[in-house]
Amino acid sequence: MDLFTASQAKKIPEDAKKEIEGLVKDLNYHNYRYYVLDAPEISDEEYDRRYRRLKELEEKYGYVLPDSPTRRVGAPPLEKFEKVRHTLPMLSLENAFSYEEVAEFDRRVKRLLKTDEDIEYTVEPKYDGLAIELTYVNGILEKASTRGDGYVGEDVTQNVKTIKALPLGIGGAKKIKIPSLMEIRGEVYMNIDEFERLNSEREAKGEPKFANPRNAAAGSVRQLDPSITAARSLYLTCYGTGAVEGTEFQSQWELIKWLEAARFPIPVVIKLSKGIEGALEVIKEIEQKSKTEFSFEADGAVVKVNDFRLRELLGEKTKEPRWAIAYKYPAHQGITVVKDIVASVGRTGVITPIAMLSPVRIGGVTVSRSTLHNWDEIDRKDIRIGDTVVVERAGEVIPHVIEVMKDKRTGHEKRFPIPAHCPACGSEVMREEGEVAVRCVRLDCPAQVAERIRHFASRGAMDIEGLGEKNVELLYSNGLVRHFEDIYRLKTEDLLKLPRFARKSAQNLINAIEASKRTTLSRFLFALGIPHVGEFAAKLISGRFEALEDLYNVRPDRISGIKQLGEKIANSVSRFFFDRDNLNTLDALKSLGVGIGNPDYEEAAGKKTRPGKPLEGLTFVVTGTLPEPRKDIEEKIEEAGGRVASAVSGSTSYLVVGEEPGSKLEKARGLGVNTISYGGLLALLKRPSA
Repeated sequence: MDLFTASQAKKIPEDAKKEIEGLVKDLNYHNYRYYVLDAPEISDEEYDRRYRRLKELEEKYGYVLPDSPTRRVGAPPLEKFEKVRHTLPMLSLENAFSYEEVAEFDRRVKRLLKTDEDIEYTVEPKYDGLAIELTYVNGILEKASTRGDGYVGEDVTQNVKTIKALPLGIGGAKKIKIPSLMEIRGEVYMNIDEFERLNSEREAKGEPKFANPRNAAAGSVRQLDPSITAARSLYLTCYGTGAVEGTEFQSQWELIKWLEAARFPIPVVIKLSKGIEGALEVIKEIEQKSKTEFSFEADGAVVKVNDFRLRELLGEKTKEPRWAIAYKYPAHQGITVVKDIVASVGRTGVITPIAMLSPVRIGGVTVSRSTLHNWDEIDRKDIRIGDTVVVERAGEVIPHVIEVMKDKRTGHEKRFPIPAHCPACGSEVMREEGEVAVRCVRLDCPAQVAERIRHFASRGAMDIEGLGEKNVELLYSNGLVRHFEDIYRLKTEDLLKLPRFARKSAQNLINAIEASKRTTLSRFLFALGIPHVGEFAAKLISGRFEALEDLYNVRPDRISGIKQLGEKIANSVSRFFFDRDNLNTLDALKSLGVGIGNPDYEEAAGKKTRPGKPLEGLTFVVTGTLPEPRKDIEEKIEEAGGRVASAVSGSTSYLVVGEEPGSKLEKARGLGVNTISYGGLLALLKRPSA
């Protein structure tokens, strides 16, 4: 059903319009009472009667409000999930496995803040669910996206709308100030009872069972057909924010109280504590309730610095904030036997010992493998082939061998020494002084090359569509691609000789390779697979170095001087750019036409560093359904020198309008912002450079 438009407003009787608006407000309130507070005020029959009346009026007059409860279900199945780039990264949390580690977190916070005063913390359960971001524009839910890799997630809006506890519009108390933009973060989860019901149903149908409630929740949210999601009972809790425009919060406690007043579900327990001792008491209270009261799985408790000003001072590490920590409750454990230990070579050349175990059921999951991390860890725990061991699994963490039951030894157990040669290519391994990692440093090691090339071509890196795992293996095994530069030497005729490639698919891949030659420094750095350099670190580095050549033979101190980048990343980057073979590879890529721009440096410098782009100095917002994916359109704007924003404001230069544009179009008209079509944008992109 289409949304009601302003031109239709004159056709609906005023009393019918008021009745629809009243029913929407009334039903949303009762949804909140039932699904969030678990304290209904009316019977199910009465709710159904009012719901049917609302639906009847909406169908009669075509007047459907954006936050109407009838809009929760009914979208057609998707062909795929669109990618969504988060305005601010959705970082993970550092884990603590003992009270002493939580106390050390407190000491570190005080040390960084240079204070002896007790810090005020909030403590809440750590829900074992799927992290989600909800984007509200002018109070209306516009998008819901998964965490993904922290920087780019997937658009799951239609599925998340089926969660009854989710407000489709920000409402609640009259004193609530509705921000122009509000990105609310939380967790989608499934209650244990629903998980067991769903698994019983799947077992009866001969379908594979979900391993745990978290996997069940994630699988439900990522259904291409929203009606399947709607058939499963999912819940939501909200506890944080991304970008916010139009209001400010001073503390976590203030944010939680705002969420509660705005009728968002908040953590079932959340308490404010002055000092770490009080926080530890709340952790213990939550642990007890997780065993006796909670209807969902909680695998720990989260401790956060309450004051947002202090959070800014503490800052963030590459992947984790310095102002929060997750205490993990004692994990599920099992006893099994180490049948063998094998060495596995990763993309960066690190060789990891893996224990092959007799299968054992732990926390609802069958475990048959466990990482042993490194040989220092093997020596410390004295793990041998044939040992009986205690294996631990906490939440979604990879299983770990935590103890050897030495009284079970028979004398036939065998040690597993550091291999002298790489198990994949036979070259000598190396171990740098001060590091525990054992590495194969041969760049053409077959265990590394295929994975390095796949990473190089991945979406967050060079974004070469069609060069996924299977095609990389095919090209590698046929000797066509052994190095990064080989990708740019491929020809259509080469591909046509291989199975799986017809003329169209071969040409599509060649076109994608050609398109990837225009990239940014941050993407290129991430694509290179430099140890410890993820997307976030690559973006920080590109903000400080104007061109790739500026990194050649770079000293570690120039990297470690960048906020949030430590010594390990600095040494890794410096080592990479001091290696002559690596520099030769980079020069070869440039000679083959790879061009690297750097909008991050331009933004950080606050000036143009590469003049002549047609959209330089202009800010764009994109809305509605367009002929190509929104992400691709936004990248075109950025490559042409423009800036992409998520919400319309007075500083917006153009609103790019597709079909079914929603509330952004109304706001743009109200602010006098220029609107253009997709065709109009293409015309701007083709205009003479400034």
